[in-house]
Amino acid sequence: MSLAQEMFAVAPAKGKANLSSGQLKLLAGKARWIYRVSEAGFPTVPSIAITRAAWEALQNQRMKRDNRLRVHWVSCLFRLVGADGQAPQLVVRTSAPVHNGGLMPARTGIPAPVSEGDSVDPSRPLGRAIKEAFESYGYERGPWHGQRSSDDRARQIVLVQANIDDELAEFLTRDPASGALGPAATGRAPLPQLPDECSDLVALLDAKAGRHMNCLVTLERGGVRFLSARPIQASVGAELEAAVERANAGVWTRQNAVNRIDPGSLGQILHPRLSSAETALPIATGLGVSPGAASGVVVFSAEDAARTRARGKHCILVVNETGPADIEGMKAATGILTARGGMTSHAGVIARITGKPCVAGVRNLTVNAVELSCRIGDKDVRTGDPVTIDGTDGSVYLGMLPLSQPNIGGALGTVLGWSDASRTIAVRTNVETVESAQTALNFGAEGIGLARSEHMFFSTERMVALRRMILSEDETDRARALEGLVDFQSGDYADLFSTMQGRPVTVRLFDPPLHEFLPRTDEDIDDTAASLGLAVRALRQRLERIAEVNPMLGHRGVRLAITYPEVLQMQIQALMAGARTASEKLGRTIPVEIMVPFVSTASEVAWVRERVMAIAQSSGLLRSQQASLSFGTMIELPRACLRAGEIAHMVDFFSFGTNDLTQTTFGISRDDAPTFLASYQRKGIYERDPFVSIDQKGVGEMITMAIARGRESNPGLKIGICGEHAGDPESLAYFSRLGVDYVSCSPYRVPIARLTLAQASA
Repeated sequence: MSLAQEMFAVAPAKGKANLSSGQLKLLAGKARWIYRVSEAGFPTVPSIAITRAAWEALQNQRMKRDNRLRVHWVSCLFRLVGADGQAPQLVVRTSAPVHNGGLMPARTGIPAPVSEGDSVDPSRPLGRAIKEAFESYGYERGPWHGQRSSDDRARQIVLVQANIDDELAEFLTRDPASGALGPAATGRAPLPQLPDECSDLVALLDAKAGRHMNCLVTLERGGVRFLSARPIQASVGAELEAAVERANAGVWTRQNAVNRIDPGSLGQILHPRLSSAETALPIATGLGVSPGAASGVVVFSAEDAARTRARGKHCILVVNETGPADIEGMKAATGILTARGGMTSHAGVIARITGKPCVAGVRNLTVNAVELSCRIGDKDVRTGDPVTIDGTDGSVYLGMLPLSQPNIGGALGTVLGWSDASRTIAVRTNVETVESAQTALNFGAEGIGLARSEHMFFSTERMVALRRMILSEDETDRARALEGLVDFQSGDYADLFSTMQGRPVTVRLFDPPLHEFLPRTDEDIDDTAASLGLAVRALRQRLERIAEVNPMLGHRGVRLAITYPEVLQMQIQALMAGARTASEKLGRTIPVEIMVPFVSTASEVAWVRERVMAIAQSSGLLRSQQASLSFGTMIELPRACLRAGEIAHMVDFFSFGTNDLTQTTFGISRDDAPTFLASYQRKGIYERDPFVSIDQKGVGEMITMAIARGRESNPGLKIGICGEHAGDPESLAYFSRLGVDYVSCSPYRVPIARLTLAQASA
């Protein structure tokens, strides 16, 4: 396209604009909507556009006394002259793809050039306004530039319009809170009295733009002329309502409606939010690891959280970090605040499962549990003091700030229903309790992709039994300790299978480092010793004997099953007993998927598979078709990815535990990472936190390789993703290209996964 073609009429005063495909590509911001409205036949203020490249070429030719481009520019200016033949005063506006406060405001009342030379002279009013408009883009500033090339800069455009002396009116095409079709007030002033034509313009612009728009028009002798428009931010609920309305009206297809909603924004309507955060100053900031906002009085222990909840009061559990012993307190608390930890920390994972807001990794939080106080930033806070946390952005505030409660409404359900029509990848959930499973089902989960069996031991009574097993001195002691655990787990599994009504349930065998379940504080050690009938000194000696230097890479996962086969037997017996009870209750076959964690060799998988299948066969459930059994493994170590072909021979499915796979591929402790990852991102060493959005080049290559090698060995191999990345839209878009069969995420992320995968499948 020539430079002469980069000066053109967008909405001429007479006739229609006939734009080439190249000129259409140049239209951005206001220019796009001016062209679309004019093209549809609605009266529009005459407007022309010029690119930065064309303007700079005009200046170069002016210096050389060359007028070839100037002739074309002058002819463009004449496209602003109406039927009366009088040259109007002019208006100069920027037309950026993204609205920004640094852009030059519209310059109005500019006299028309008195000569051809005046039209390009930067010291004259028109030339000066155009020059300053381009300068306001700021080549190095603004979100529309970033890493863009100099060619993008050259194609920035400025609008020149005829100045209309008539009254101006401003309104919104849709209400930004409800999504109702306008005209709606901008919020700065009441909606003015508008002619009926404004309703026609609103419908036209809404159909053309498909977005909430701020619209500016002129009102002349009872008529309306369109002047300009720009997109505005609207609530997620409003976007959903508008999308459904457009689809029902035939403006969009249902798939259009699905594609136009940002999946990452859905979290805003699934959790409470701060309703006045802009008027409050945070006293500290950490990592928002579980979205939503919560207010309550500060408590420093799980017991106090439970007591406060029992009194009908909201509380925020404030600790250095959480562990399995804190589960009941986390469930009782309205929100969780921790000094340590990151996105995949214990606090973050449990908070997302239970739907509780959580802020973690607050580096200037110091907790003194003995004195029942903490210091947050430069503020001292004691038990009973009110605080508010925002788990979306990681902010911590003093006092009880007002919250807006979620209002999901029917539009979200409608859009998600439409999304399921195009989605080809199943969405499961990571849960262990009936309550969480029901929440996930309400959000559309199609099964359980990760039931962490160890999470079923978090009550006080069960924790005692589990600790008795872990601290047993020999196999006989362990077997005795395990007897009670079978009854606990079989009941849990029966309830879970019954709740899922025949949907697949994948149970991960006992996995976490044993230290997570052992007492840590002096008080906890004293209580544990008493519950187990041990002397405190004897308990401390046992704790010292089983302590590990690096427990995350120690005695966990498949290693527990092999070294303590009685633990494996207990779990499989409990699973089969639970399946039997659920089958008898529901009168149907119960699909059970057993998953071995933290494997690195095919021989480990073979050893466990042989024993699992033997116990399952001896139960008689497979022969009676009360249960069906699938056996698989988590792939969460680099060696497992490398030897995926050998492992695939012995399993029905792979499920990638992306949390640990990221940790072991990078060699980064996920709980310690927040102390330096922020610095890495600021300095451009990492583009993003790899524990939030999957590292496609490294960890992603491991996953891709493992899938290819696994399916080459076992063409029927089913592939799942069960790490926290399965709730991140960018990661989900990547997984959708790998040929996976399902993803599994925490309950409140199920809608996000459903929508993202529908968009990826379209």
